[in-house]
Amino acid sequence: MKEVRLRFAPSPTGFIHIGSIRTALYNYLYARRNNGKFILRIEDTDQTRFVEGAIENLIKSLNWAGIEIDEGVCFDDNGNIIQKGEYGPYIQSERLSIYKKYINELIEKGYAYYCFCSKERLEKVREEQKVKGLIPRYDGLCRSISLEEARKRIANGEEYVIRLKLPHNKDIKFHDLVRGDIVMNTDDLDDQVLMKSDGFPTYHLAVVVDDHLMKITHIIRGEEWLASTPKHVYLYEAFGWESPQYVHLPVVLNKDRKKLSKRQGDVSVEDFRKSGYLPEGLVNYLALVGWSPEGNEEILSMEEMIKQFSFERVAKTGGVFDKDKLDWVNGHYIRSSSIKRITDLSIPYLIEANYITKEDVKNRYDWIETIVETVQESLSTIKDIVDKTKIFFEDKVTLEGEEVLEVLKGDQVHVLFDAFEAELEDIDEIDKEFAKGIMKKVQKKTGIKGKNLYMPIRIALTGNMHGPELVNIIYILGKDKITDRIKYIKEKYLI
Repeated sequence: MKEVRLRFAPSPTGFIHIGSIRTALYNYLYARRNNGKFILRIEDTDQTRFVEGAIENLIKSLNWAGIEIDEGVCFDDNGNIIQKGEYGPYIQSERLSIYKKYINELIEKGYAYYCFCSKERLEKVREEQKVKGLIPRYDGLCRSISLEEARKRIANGEEYVIRLKLPHNKDIKFHDLVRGDIVMNTDDLDDQVLMKSDGFPTYHLAVVVDDHLMKITHIIRGEEWLASTPKHVYLYEAFGWESPQYVHLPVVLNKDRKKLSKRQGDVSVEDFRKSGYLPEGLVNYLALVGWSPEGNEEILSMEEMIKQFSFERVAKTGGVFDKDKLDWVNGHYIRSSSIKRITDLSIPYLIEANYITKEDVKNRYDWIETIVETVQESLSTIKDIVDKTKIFFEDKVTLEGEEVLEVLKGDQVHVLFDAFEAELEDIDEIDKEFAKGIMKKVQKKTGIKGKNLYMPIRIALTGNMHGPELVNIIYILGKDKITDRIKYIKEKYLI
């Protein structure tokens, strides 16, 4: 039985879009489900769009998402880019001599031809076609030039490209594992450029040659490539090669059911990582944007997704990217994670907000961990830590609502605050043991208990009647902040 081999083959043009990481994920899930290989190939034939550092970012994003590269472009143990596997090079710009060999074969067999049309002529032809209401495409002027004449013109220094010579009025059929049987007629297609004037192949030639030589069995890619697939199928036919199986995925849509784009905010994996999403949260949610497991579960580990993944349950229509749903899924993984992991991920955000220092990380890690633990249940993203812990770092408290003021009018409040402050006078700093015992001491001294004991203290320290564990709040705030807050509340609100 033939080994299942799938590739993810992006262009290094910037940070990787979440639509692309979903494509990579579906390739990976299918490969793993079928004990196959997941290959990373870099399609950099359009050198004008190459972005420095994009390949490194791409590999980092895949690694971060838990998508393991079996073959192709990856990092070695020292973080250097290497290529592993027996079908390399896996970077297209390093395969130019390979493409040259195969383009020459197509020309010799009559499946491709040299085209000498200038850009100006092509633009004029397209404009005339538009005026007539026709689909703009190449008019085939150079199809009839003989090979002998073409070679003379090349020898004379004329610039040229090489085009695919599609037959007239031929139905090209292929089967898509999501969309079923698809038929397109060559009269509705263009004589695609296969080799540009700079000697670089276009996507259409390179992808077919590479997929064949790398023994790719299944091609999973975005639906924007659906219209190009008949040309690729015809190229397989021209070379006498077996065509792989095709899957064209629906696009990821925004809430308005339009293609998700930068204008709507975060769209790259890097954006989501910086916003504090966990890899398992983003990957779990993305898998469900266009695919549904049989039991319709919403929380799935990578192993569970691999076990259940099939193309039969991939939707034909675009999946809507719902940020609220992503937040819910991500919040689940934050709550399920160890406090140490969430603390370590939170530290950079807390430092950036000037809530803590690097010295604090070194000397007061337990204190930081308590801060994070106190709000962990309420986080949807790690970045939320800044907003959720703001209350611990502000100089003054803001009282929320009339009910809060009513609580502070209680007859026992003056006595309660005085007793609480008295307990603080004899200590230098609050440790966890002190925080655990102070309320019992105050209760014993004053006889105040229940809501009358806890609520006024909570309000003085946080401005709210409800919220996180009071013991944690006392430990986190520390002696000076607690003293300042009680003093502020007494002066401003107590008569």
